[in-house]
Amino acid sequence: MAARTDVYVPKVSLDRSSPVPLYFQISEPISKLILDGALEPGTRLEDELSMAKRLAVSRPTARKALQRLVDGGLVVRRRGVGTAVAPTQVHRPVELTSLNADLAQAGHHPTTRVLDYVTRGATEDEAEWLSVPTGTEIVSIRRLRNADGEPIALLTNLVPARIAPTSEELETGGLYDLLRKREIHLSTAHQSIGARNATKADAEVLLEPRGAALLTMTRTTYDDKGEVVEVGRHAYRASRYSFGSTLFTR
Repeated sequence: MAARTDVYVPKVSLDRSSPVPLYFQISEPISKLILDGALEPGTRLEDELSMAKRLAVSRPTARKALQRLVDGGLVVRRRGVGTAVAPTQVHRPVELTSLNADLAQAGHHPTTRVLDYVTRGATEDEAEWLSVPTGTEIVSIRRLRNADGEPIALLTNLVPARIAPTSEELETGGLYDLLRKREIHLSTAHQSIGARNATKADAEVLLEPRGAALLTMTRTTYDDKGEVVEVGRHAYRASRYSFGSTLFTR
């Protein structure tokens, strides 16, 4: 294992002819080393300027590689210290499944109503989330997911138009299953879970009182090339839905 006082210099081999982004090729091997325990908490990583120069990539590419590790909770950045492996956390295995599949597997009858399906150019913020140029054609999708005829969740997704399922397909299938049918190979996702109160619009659709507690989930999903395939921002009825995880010690 690398010592805490060492500066870890990642040994990566870049394939510049590959469709996999360079930042992903840099960050993924480091991510695996951290998750496998090969890099101890507190181990300092090479700074972005040194990394960019050594690997002959742009500084923004090196910065994005390190930021991906920060976003995944694997490293922390501190002024005067630099970038270091984050304190040990409990990591849980999470499968990339859709709510539609989860409900069906649990013995419920899921149905979906597409509330909005709009094809348009990505705003500056949306382009950043999806890692595409501003104005790229995307599809903004808003759906109501029911279980056994009862509203469960409001699902909002942004998907590149070139791979987006049709509105009709989304009425009968889960987004991930439909992407897989398009030979999109889902690989990883960054996900955060939170809570908020239902707005008037939420309450009307989910049949909850205004101000009722809602569970929220934000997820960015990547394919095996490191490209973003969807960004989801969802709200679930806390009175009817809960998230469960099995945790493992390391």
